[in-house]
Amino acid sequence: MNQATNPHYLQAQHDWPEHQAVAHLVGSLPMGGVVPHTPVHAFKQPPETLRLGEMTPTATRQDIELGGLLAFVIDHVVTHKEADAIVQATERMGYRPEAPGIATPPGMRMNKSVHWLADEAMMQPMFARIGHLLPATLDGGALFPAFSHRMNMYRYDDQDVFNRHTDGNWPGYSLSEDRSEMQAWPSNLRSGLTMLLYLNGPEDGVQGGHTRLLHRHGAVDVVPKKGSALFFRHGFGPTSVVHEGCRVSGPVPKYVARINVMYDWRAAPHVA
Repeated sequence: MNQATNPHYLQAQHDWPEHQAVAHLVGSLPMGGVVPHTPVHAFKQPPETLRLGEMTPTATRQDIELGGLLAFVIDHVVTHKEADAIVQATERMGYRPEAPGIATPPGMRMNKSVHWLADEAMMQPMFARIGHLLPATLDGGALFPAFSHRMNMYRYDDQDVFNRHTDGNWPGYSLSEDRSEMQAWPSNLRSGLTMLLYLNGPEDGVQGGHTRLLHRHGAVDVVPKKGSALFFRHGFGPTSVVHEGCRVSGPVPKYVARINVMYDWRAAPHVA
């Protein structure tokens, strides 16, 4: 059964506010071609279901040996209930073949996507839970005490895969005060790390879907673990981590959110 239609993942209509497009970007399709007006979504009001609070047990970090490259996993980033709510929210917005503002060559990104702007009530508590476990500096940039609010969500259905690639660095984004537009953060704030937040995993019936991290001596497979997050260096420099989202098999899709960890590069000699 697809999780999008599983009662465990559904809520009554009145529990969710309406959502709307707050930006339209050119979206790339999995096998080439573009869709000119692909929406980026936001809720018209902050959903109570996505208002995060304090959480125990305390998040823990495990570094990954990757031939000198930076990669680590943090457990207990969100609860299982919170992970389910994020899946519910994004299924309401609707997954699409095209990904807004993402340019990938044909055959690389073979999954479905929805991008949205999450609220401060979700993003700031998430940062507060794990910010002390993140690198305080990165190539001269200082950790900015907030994640970008733009959530790049991916759903891997049966046989979906995200082939070998590196992630680009991004500006930060959040909602305008009237909640009608996506707004970019100042240019000195750019992302330095990818955060892949796993919203389900083998305990939910997901088959496959490991994240494979590649380095000059081999590869490390990270198994999706619901509520945990994988972090690694991104950009297009020599320290960036090449990776792939391995194939998912069977009826249960894999859900993952890419969140950008932001750094203030004003004092840095360059942005990697």
